[in-house]
Amino acid sequence: MAPNGKASTVKTTFSRETSVSIMIKADAAIVWALLTKASDYPRWNKTVTSIEGNIALGEKIKLKSILDAKRTFTLKIKEFEPTTRLVWGDMQGNRVYTIAQTGTGAITFTMTEKIGGLMFPMYASMIPPFDESFERFATDLKKEAETIMNATN
Repeated sequence: MAPNGKASTVKTTFSRETSVSIMIKADAAIVWALLTKASDYPRWNKTVTSIEGNIALGEKIKLKSILDAKRTFTLKIKEFEPTTRLVWGDMQGNRVYTIAQTGTGAITFTMTEKIGGLMFPMYASMIPPFDESFERFATDLKKEAETIMNATN
């Protein structure tokens, strides 16, 4: 996927996968810090209204987003590889964040969420599209990380 900040979604009968990738001119450590400080999300990210809990391997967090303001998602941190990969999810799916060095003083950030299962066709129509939210998330992360990076130079 090209790091252009545009989301794409692939739908099948039993799943839906949405991805976005964007180039960020900042250190991986800055992006990682933003992704792993739960209480700070609402300050820099317009798609998340709150996250309670500690973003660390094996921990559970409670997330509220603009996509379904009435619902709280309880998610488990499934993978936690500092400055490279973070995965959280529930029984319906996983969200994977990856940070890849480009060798040009920038990183490529990718976020992918796959939801689905045997019961997916029964509730798929009730799940809003993620594309716009993913694009906003990536844009907000880029803006905040680059602001921090520029302030430290």
